[in-house]
Amino acid sequence: QLVEFGGGLVRPGGSLRLSCDASGRTFSPRFMAWFRQAPGAEREFVSAFRWHGGNIYYSDSVKGRFTLSRDNAKNTLTLQMDSLKPEDTGVYYCAADPSIILSNIRNARGYNYWGQGTQVTVSS
Repeated sequence: QLVEFGGGLVRPGGSLRLSCDASGRTFSPRFMAWFRQAPGAEREFVSAFRWHGGNIYYSDSVKGRFTLSRDNAKNTLTLQMDSLKPEDTGVYYCAADPSIILSNIRNARGYNYWGQGTQVTVSS
């Protein structure tokens, strides 16, 4: 129900835009989010969007470099990633849940719906 687009290879300092197509979902999410997972690491919170309020939350590691937005007409959640660093490398996942609460939005286990992931590699 969630499909990610836009991963790829980029040099340090470059930009990428990821999109999550949520048009196939059959529920109204309370939050939608992006997580990422590097090899051998746990899935890490990146950013979240409160679907019916518009509040946006970022991890400290991406704040000021990444921008999360929603396209209402296209039912799409977009993550604009600028000033990319090698440590941003990983598989990026879109997630959603109809009942997750604010205190849990940074916890991957709180989301029941996930996309298949898209690879982002930042390397020179």
